[in-house]
Order: sequence, then structure tokens, then C-alpha cells
Amino acid sequence: MTGNRKVMRWFLALVLLVSAILPVNVFAATGDVNSIRFDSDKEIVLTVDENTEQLRIIATIEGASEKDVTNDVTWSTSDSKIVRVDGGLLTPVAKGTATITAKYKNAIATKAVTVKNAYNALTLNTTDNTEFKLGTEDVSIKALADGTDVSEDATWTSSDTSIVKVDKGELTLLSKGTVTITAAYKGLTTKVKIKVVAPFAALEFSDDDDLEMVVGSGTSQLKVLTKDSDKDDAPVDVTDKVEWSTSDATIAKVEDGKVTPLKLGKATITASYLGSSIQKDVYVRNPYEAIILEDSSFVKNAVLFLNEASKDVKAKVIASNGNFEYVTNTAEWKSSNLLVASVSGGQITPKSTGTTTITVSYLGVSRSFNLTVYPTITKFDMDTSDIEILKDDSKEFPKVTGTLLDESEQDFTKLVTWESSNEDVVAVDSGKFKAGETGSAVLTATIGSATVGSVNVKVSEKVLVLMPDSENVQLIIGKTADLPNVTAVLENGDELDVTADMKWTLSGTSAVIKDKTMKGLSKGNVSLTGTYLNKTVKIPVSVEAEVVTMIIDPPSLELNINKSKSIKVKGFYADGKYATLSTKMNWVSSDVSVVTVSGSSVKATAEGKATLTGTYQGKTYTVNVNVVPKLTKLTPSEKRFVLAPGSSHSVALTALYDTGATASVAGSAVWTTNKPNVAKVTAGKIEAVAKGTATIKATYGGKTVSISVSVK
Repeated sequence: MTGNRKVMRWFLALVLLVSAILPVNVFAATGDVNSIRFDSDKEIVLTVDENTEQLRIIATIEGASEKDVTNDVTWSTSDSKIVRVDGGLLTPVAKGTATITAKYKNAIATKAVTVKNAYNALTLNTTDNTEFKLGTEDVSIKALADGTDVSEDATWTSSDTSIVKVDKGELTLLSKGTVTITAAYKGLTTKVKIKVVAPFAALEFSDDDDLEMVVGSGTSQLKVLTKDSDKDDAPVDVTDKVEWSTSDATIAKVEDGKVTPLKLGKATITASYLGSSIQKDVYVRNPYEAIILEDSSFVKNAVLFLNEASKDVKAKVIASNGNFEYVTNTAEWKSSNLLVASVSGGQITPKSTGTTTITVSYLGVSRSFNLTVYPTITKFDMDTSDIEILKDDSKEFPKVTGTLLDESEQDFTKLVTWESSNEDVVAVDSGKFKAGETGSAVLTATIGSATVGSVNVKVSEKVLVLMPDSENVQLIIGKTADLPNVTAVLENGDELDVTADMKWTLSGTSAVIKDKTMKGLSKGNVSLTGTYLNKTVKIPVSVEAEVVTMIIDPPSLELNINKSKSIKVKGFYADGKYATLSTKMNWVSSDVSVVTVSGSSVKATAEGKATLTGTYQGKTYTVNVNVVPKLTKLTPSEKRFVLAPGSSHSVALTALYDTGATASVAGSAVWTTNKPNVAKVTAGKIEAVAKGTATIKATYGGKTVSISVSVK
């Protein structure tokens, strides 16, 4: 074992020694890259725009021969502004030196590249701020490379191509201004600043004034002259060379300086020549102020139906002095859609359904309106022919429907134009009609030029309240009764009997309305509702068997002032049954200053007499009421006195009422004595009979007073 350990130690030491002496790639695996190199060691010098150079890279591979890896290398340049590299291909850009780096896997190789220009200098044969006049032809600049003309091969640019364009040194002068012309050739660049000026000082019109024209008055010829800084030089007419334009070709057009007015307005005519421009304002006026179309109702709502004949529209023009002239046949008429309608000399002919715009023009004034053509309509219908409306109220127009050839219906309500026969009674306002004064008027409906119907309108005063002649109604089963009479109080204070105009309905099935009467059908309670114009009244209706006997308790009344008492009423039917009707009698007082009544309660208000009248089932019942003042105090003239036997003495008795009134009631009072053998009394006269003491009492109106009499 000891010997083996020694052998192992010597072996390891040998391996370490060999690895320290030999290079690493001695132990590289087969296929690894040992190094890369360029295929040539020659110095590379390139000339801008003259030549290029293709570099190649050779890689040394472990266990194999060398290999060309040019296409697999990652290439880079230290300065792409001097030289570019792509796949090993070198392209010179500008004078200078740069380093090309090739990297393949972990191996790197570099090479220096020198770039030079083919020429030492590039110059132009024109100096800065050289002036060129517009209109000059065959203007050029030469580019010289070390004195050699390279204009054809150089690259040319202009800083502003709206002023000067340049191609191979040839200049095209377009407008005034300053530009920089640049030439580039084989890495060299040079530039020059030039000025383009007008060949004259300015342009001018032969006439300085603004141009005023009238539509239809013909044309006006403008003349443009050149103006030189040297006053001695005569102006040159360049009208035929000028480029003309107008700011608004619909107002005034211009051609070769000839201006034609078209419509009212202002336009600016511009003349341009060799970079200079001049303008003139043109004011176009119309010979007429407006064009008027007659049959304005049709124009505002222009509608035709295919079954209608052509529609004639007349046109006239009006001048500022008020004079007018018919131009129907001389004006220009146009239809924007000839498939829908054609127009000639004011005659419009419908062709098919749709919409078109009709325009009439004459010497600068025009008028347009939209026309709609609808299918053939066989008839028109309105949902009402009579309308009642209240004063100052508004209402929607009736619905208007048209029937087409295929018998389908179409709503034309929104197309209708309405006209009132009396605007004071009914006025058309914002899609509705509004009632004014009371009265009647007729609203006529038209669509286009076709009349489609009319509506009768009645305007009435508004109702403040409806007053029926009964607050409730009793119906007898199997019998009829008239509907209530109703008086309407109007806003103006007038009262009007509207019984015949009331519209009545019943809420239940216990009664029925027929021929303006009510008939009871079965026992029950229903509500009778009546309507007149803007007001409604409701009346409770009871339906029951006929009452054959009525018992009123009390049949008559005597009440003190401010006292109340109820009247009890029982109604007996044929079968012997009864009902309490105290609150259903509708009692009415003949003199409410004496007696008032509410329901079954009667109240005395002042001394006097009145009769209460009640009705039930059409029969009338009465109760007489006597109102008397209330006795508050009863006072004898003497309360104690002495009489001799056989003598007499009369006592006065005074009644005091709550009204403050007094009365002598001795003759009306009831007199009594407790000892008629001592004293007796008659109507206040006391007669002494025998010695002793007696008490005399007087009773009246529920009050009693006593008088002591001594007979001696």
C-alpha cells in the first residue's frame, strides 16, 4: 500500500508540470477555434466614391484545416462617418482613418483603414450674393474639382425649391428670394448663396381705382404694366404674360385680365408675374335687390303629388326704388334632382317621389326652395271636423291621413299648412292653433297647393264653476227621473244654463242614462258625473225602492234663538220596512235669516217664522219653525202684602227675555194658591177670603214666582 501511494503522488506531480509547460490549446477539443486572421496583411487605402474593398477572415480550427468564416463574422467600424462595413465590404465615406473589427466566436481581429478624397478641393464658379433676375433663361453654375468641371456628375440641392430649382448646375428661377445652392462630389461639398430678384421694380394696373361692376353689365378689361426704378424707362404691358386669379370665382371671374361680374359681393383679382403680384378689389352689385316668388304659401311648404298637374310659380325682381319686373320666362330655373321634378319657365312638373331644390336666378339675385314629391293620394281624411276650445287655450292640429293607390295610409299631419278664417277667434301659432275671442272660425288645411280639408272651431269662455240644482239624487227602482239642471258661471261673470250641453256618465250598474233621463235599475249607490267644457261636477245617486209613507218628527218646531234641534225622518216602503232618511232630505229654509238647516240639524238665528222644505224621491215635505226669544226672568210687581178679609189687590207680572225685551204676562201666566180658603187668585187679581196666610204662585214660560199674602 505504501508503494502505491508514492506512485500516485509522482504521477500527479508530472501532470501539473506538463500543464504548466504546454499551452492551453494543446488540450483543446476537436472543432474549437484557435484563432482568426485577415486573408491579407496589406495596408488598405480607399478613395471616396472611387473604390471599395472586400475583407475576408480565415479561422484556424482545432483538428481541421483553416476555414473562411467571412460571412459568419460580426463586423464593426470605429467611425461609420469615415468608412462603413457590411459583411466585410468596406465603403469609404469621408477622408480619415478608422479601425475595422471582426469577431468570430471568442476570437477577434482588427485592421486599420485609411480613406482619402479623389480631389483636393471642390469649388463653384459663382460667388456669394450673386443676383439673378427672374425671367432669365439658361442660368447655370459650374462645379470644379481641382479645376475639372464635374457639374454633370455632382449632386445638387437647393435650400428652397419654391425660389430656385437646380439640376446638374442648371438653375430654374421661380420666385424672388435668397437660397443656398449646394454641390457634392466624391466626398467634397461646397455651397453658394444667391439672390433672385425681379427684373422690374413693381407691377401696376393701368388704373389705380377699385373696380365697381353690376351683374349683367358686361366685362371689364384690366391692364398690367411693369414699373422700373428708373423713371425714364417706359412701362411695359405684360397683361398677356400675367397669371390671373380671383379670391371668389362665384362673385367675379377673370380670364386674361377680363373680369366678369357674377353675383353680389366683393372679390380680389390678383395678377402675378415673375415673383411680383398686384391686387385689385372688385365690388359687384346687383341691379335688383331681391327676387320674389309669388304663391308664397306653396313656396314655404312646397309639396306636389304625382297625380297633380304641373305647378306654375311666377318670379319677379324688385329694384331699390320699389319698381318690379316679372322675369319668370327670362330667369334661369334649375332643379337639383331631375328624377324628382323638372322646371322650365317657372313650371314645375313632378316626375317621381323624392326631394329636390328648385332655384331661380336672375342677374345676381336668386331664390331657392325645397320641393318634395309624394305618391298619388286618392283621398285625405282628418280625425275630426268640429273642435270646441276654451278662450286663450291652445290645441294640437287634427291628424291628417292620406290614402295611397295601394290603399295603404300615410300620415301627412306635419306637412299640412293651416289657415284661419278669423285670426281674432283662432290663430295659427307654432304648430298649434290658439283660441282668442269667443266665436267661431274655420281652419283650412292645405298641403302644397292642394286643399285637404277644413275644421269648424268654436271658442267659448272658460267655466269657473258648475252649479247643479240638486246636491244628490234619489232614484226609484223601475222609474225614470230627469237629469239635473246645471248653471255654468263663466270667467266673465255670466251665468249660462248648460243643461242641454252637459255630458253625463254613471259610475255603476244600478242606474242607466237614456234619452237624457236616468232610470233606476237596482238598489245601490252610483256617482253621476257631468262635464261641460273645462269643468266637471259629481253628484251622488242612491237607487232604492219607493217610499210610500214618510214620518217626520217633529212635524213642526218652536225654538229659542241660537238653539238647534234635529229633525228625524223615517221612510216606510211597501213591504213595511223603513229607512232613516234624516240626512237625505235636502232641507231648505224659506228664510235663512230666521232659521238655517244643515243636514237634519235646524238652528234658530232670529225671532220669526220660517218653513223648511225637503225632497225625497221627487216628493216635497215641509216643517214649520217658530223662533221665539228665551225667557230669562219673571218678576212680580210685589212679593209680599197684607189684605183685609173681603178686599182684593192686582199684581203685575213682567217677563224679561234674552233679547232684552220685556212683556206684561199676568194675563197669560198660570196662577195658583196653596190656601184657597184664605186667598184666591185670577189673572193676577188676589182676593182675601179669611184670616190667615197664603202663598200665591205665578208660572210662565217654565219659570215660577211666589207671592206671600197675609189676611188680617
